[in-house]
Order: sequence, then structure tokens, then C-alpha cells
Amino acid sequence: MKALKFVLTLIPFVWTIAAIPFVNTVKPIVLGLPFLAFWLVAGIFVAFVCLSIVYKIDTKNSNG
Repeated sequence: MKALKFVLTLIPFVWTIAAIPFVNTVKPIVLGLPFLAFWLVAGIFVAFVCLSIVYKIDTKNSNG
């Protein structure tokens, strides 16, 4: 379970920091945004989902 939490917290970092050099080479317009801006906005939602899963599987946040 500890490894899953680590991977889920690593995904947003890799999405927003490590993938930028590769994503910056793509030039289409998605939903009216340049692809890089769309990628960063999508990263907010990916981070929310990943961290929500970590919160749900964390045993220390239970009230019991």
C-alpha cells in the first residue's frame, strides 16, 4: 500500500514537471488553449484524482 501511495503522489509531479519538455514540442490547439496550457490544466485534475485516491486509501485519516 505504501508503494501505491508513493506512485499516486509521484504522478502529478511527473505530469507537471518532468513531462513539460516533451509536451512543449506539440503545437495543436485543444479546447481553445495551446496544448501546453491544456496539459497544465489537465494536470490539476489528474493531481486532484490521484490525491483523492491517496486520501481514501490512507488508514490514518479514519475517525476510528
